Amino acid sequence: MLSIRFLRRGKLHQPSYKIVVTEKTRPPKSGKFIEQLGSYDPKTKEKIFNSERIKYWISKGAQPSDTIHNLLVKNKIITGVKLAVHSVKKGKGEEPAVVQQPSVEAPKAEVTKEEAPKEEIKPEAPEQPKQELGSDEPKESEKEQV
Repeated sequence: MLSIRFLRRGKLHQPSYKIVVTEKTRPPKSGKFIEQLGSYDPKTKEKIFNSERIKYWISKGAQPSDTIHNLLVKNKIITGVKLAVHSVKKGKGEEPAVVQQPSVEAPKAEVTKEEAPKEEIKPEAPEQPKQELGSDEPKESEKEQV
């Protein structure tokens, strides 16, 4: 399966990214890709896209990563809804969460102390005297009763 994703380039603390089409199974830093579709520099916010080729690869079945998808939607290269990238932990086989408009909920009814359910308090069982361990002989009080 093909994937459209970032390929990090640049020195330490000076990142720049190529937007590339690559096999999904390849490691992100391998440097092997099928085609370069653009670049992105987060420090200067400079973005370069080859929109015709991006649309071509998406039509052929290439899946953009969540961050690339949001970047393409923001720059109006593709249409759609932005995906939540950092707010949801994804497990195997789960679909990414879609950012939705906040819905208006009905106000919750306040519960007063009178309406609150009362907890039942059960009386504790009386404690029984503990027996001493280690002696099989009856106690003095038990000897007198026998």
